[in-house]
Amino acid sequence: MHITDAVPLVAAGLAAGTVNAVAGGGSLITFPALIATGLPPVPANVSNSVSVFPGYVASVAGSRADLPRGRELLALLPTTVLGTIAGAVLLLATPARAFELVVPFLVLGATAVLALQEPLRRFVGHPRDRSPRHRTVAVQAMVALGAVYGGYFGAALGVMLVAGLALVLDASLVRVSAIKNLLSAVVGLTTLVVFALFGPVNWAAVALVAPATLVGGYVGARLVPRLPSTVLRTVIVMFGTVIGLYLLWRATG
Repeated sequence: MHITDAVPLVAAGLAAGTVNAVAGGGSLITFPALIATGLPPVPANVSNSVSVFPGYVASVAGSRADLPRGRELLALLPTTVLGTIAGAVLLLATPARAFELVVPFLVLGATAVLALQEPLRRFVGHPRDRSPRHRTVAVQAMVALGAVYGGYFGAALGVMLVAGLALVLDASLVRVSAIKNLLSAVVGLTTLVVFALFGPVNWAAVALVAPATLVGGYVGARLVPRLPSTVLRTVIVMFGTVIGLYLLWRATG
């Protein structure tokens, strides 16, 4: 890695931290930036996952006032850790080409779920109309799927978590976004540990990108409560669509 790569990587980290806090998908800024420095796809992906963790932590700090209190939120954390470990192991044990082909469709599907949230809620039923047991199972299942994806690739993790949680939680989008920030931070911490021990992390790149995501994550989290729900949903759907199409282009190009 050349010293001239420093400025683009820091700029990418700042932008990614902000985007992750607001909508998710910031890794699609840092991942290509790492590829541009000459890193192969898997080391770039692993280094990217480690780099964005501080931004997730900063997002939690910025949105902590919107987090719900109670055991229900804490009960999601073990599911998040186990799902992330499963996804990270899957990444390290399978060819890189496999996730390149699957991920675009996961991202576009999650974006469609968020865009069509109200019609889907009418079809499957609003969360408040379900039994507590059914709500608990649905939320745990959504978190598990999101965590596996986060450990496997991670880009657009925020889009996928918001889309899934908004469908099964009876909560405002601002609160859903705050929960997304916390779960993303847990995913980030878990991948950091797994990849630091077993993955091909480029620590020089991490040293440049990680502090920048910390600053961007806090700034982005402070912006979310000031955005109307319709605007926030539109921003997330737009990011998810662009990210999904970009990944599809990369996979088929």
